[in-house]
Amino acid sequence: METKSWKEIKDNVYGKVGTEKRDELERETESFKIGLVLRKAREERHLTQRELGEIINKKRTFISRVENDGSNITLKTLYDIVEKGLGGKVSISIDI
Repeated sequence: METKSWKEIKDNVYGKVGTEKRDELERETESFKIGLVLRKAREERHLTQRELGEIINKKRTFISRVENDGSNITLKTLYDIVEKGLGGKVSISIDI
C-alpha cells in the first residue's frame, strides 16, 4: 500500500486548490482553526464560556458555537471576543 501525503489526499478527495470543493474545504478548515485559537486563548486566561460571553454581552451558547465552528461570526464580534474579551489583537490578511 502506497503512503500518501495529506496534500495528495486532499487533492484526490476534494480536488486541486482553486476548485470550488477544495476552496470550500480550505475555508472550513480556517474557520475551525479560528474556533480552536479562541478556545485556547480563553482557557489560558482561565475564563469560562459564560464569563467571556458576559464580557462581550453574548450568551454562553454563542461562545460555544464560535469555538466549535468559527465560520458564522461577524468581524465586529471577532474583534469584541479577541480585543475586549481576551485582551488580544486581530490581524487579518487578504490575498487577491
